[in-house]
Amino acid sequence: MSQLEHKSQAWSALFTEPMSDLVKRYTASVDFDKRLWRADIQGSLAHAGMLAAQGIIPAQDLAAIQRGMAQIAQEIESGGFDWKLDLEDVHLNIEARLTQLVGDAGKRLHTGRSRNDQVATDVRLWLRGEIDLIAALLSDLQRALLDLAERNLDAILPGFTHLQVAQPVSFGHHMLAYVEMFARDAERMADVRRRVNRLPLGAAALAGTSYPLDRQAVAKALEMEGLCENSLDAVSDRDFAIEFSAAATLAMVHISRLSEELVLWSSQTFGFIRIADRFTTGSSIMPQKKNPDVPELARGKTGRVVGHLVGLVTLMKGQPLAYNKDNQEDKEPLFDTVDTLKDTLRIFAEMMAGITVNRDAMEAAARKGFATATDLADYLVKKGLPFRDAHEIVAHAVKSAQQQGCDLSELPLPALQQFHAAIGQDVYDVLSLRGSVEARRVVGGTATEQVRRAIAARRASLPAR
Repeated sequence: MSQLEHKSQAWSALFTEPMSDLVKRYTASVDFDKRLWRADIQGSLAHAGMLAAQGIIPAQDLAAIQRGMAQIAQEIESGGFDWKLDLEDVHLNIEARLTQLVGDAGKRLHTGRSRNDQVATDVRLWLRGEIDLIAALLSDLQRALLDLAERNLDAILPGFTHLQVAQPVSFGHHMLAYVEMFARDAERMADVRRRVNRLPLGAAALAGTSYPLDRQAVAKALEMEGLCENSLDAVSDRDFAIEFSAAATLAMVHISRLSEELVLWSSQTFGFIRIADRFTTGSSIMPQKKNPDVPELARGKTGRVVGHLVGLVTLMKGQPLAYNKDNQEDKEPLFDTVDTLKDTLRIFAEMMAGITVNRDAMEAAARKGFATATDLADYLVKKGLPFRDAHEIVAHAVKSAQQQGCDLSELPLPALQQFHAAIGQDVYDVLSLRGSVEARRVVGGTATEQVRRAIAARRASLPAR
């Protein structure tokens, strides 16, 4: 390294020898943190504006900084910016280029701040924008599910517990369960955003600064909702990134559960749905195969996001106050979590829009598992029997139907009346799949009128496109 290059490092005057190339590669983050460049420029311009307003730097320096940053932004956007490993990270690369462009004004930009509060600010600004994109993608996925539910409002499939046929539900009702999950994910993201959107800048290295900074003015310029009130905490904690990763993990877990059902339902064994060909792949050896690679891969990527959450928690758990170099390791898992969640939400919204439902296969499956047995028990309760007695009677009826190889609804009335004399001709309305579904009119139930209301209510709750 030349003497000039050696001096380009922010701390170089103290050191008697240059950093080794191995250490340079090991400690550098510019290859991955350069995606923070917009946030870095945004934060620096707000900081510079405040410094000028406070009389800490002259107005001409602010003008030079603004001019230089505009050129740097243009260079980065056009691909002409020269990112240097020697300068370690996005922050020093931009500052060095600014100083090259505008001279001493660029050197004055760092007055009253440290890279510790600078990077914490940049990550928060970047993550805030990504959360907004994720919120929009969650809304898109909910809309796709609502459309699918509405198109198949009256399709009936078996609802499962323990993966055993339990009770019939409408396909629309089943899709609404995922709409609710993703709605809660959106709520969590909005809640996380409020804590992400707080300003560390002004904490400097760890103790604050002796310059008369107006932190509130910077927060207002950056549209942040408040300040990180303690300088030590502001630069040292990454709980906002951990909290986001936890919310992202839950969203991916919901995607993974949906994926598991799509894989099962699209198999020849179930045959409930067809995934559009553009979201599937073939086999290199078996020409009949159509593999649901997108939902399968989403299940796998969920494990990846869960791993990032565990990694971030582990990264933070042993650190003393205040900033430690360990925190450089927060970015790659955070970046990958954001990228994975965004890509997955985007592709799932498109894939769910192209799902085709096989109503006949669904209803046939619902008839195989005595899905209306609970309806028969409820019928007997309404005739005056205690539920536990009704439960026992229906168990004997199901056993008889199993032995005869038929559904409860296919047993003749005299056979059903052998189990209890209160059973009448009206029992067949209760034992039909449609009757079972439509009987559940309670709010949150699977009756068509309730599902239609739920679809309308959830549509109304989504933000306008």
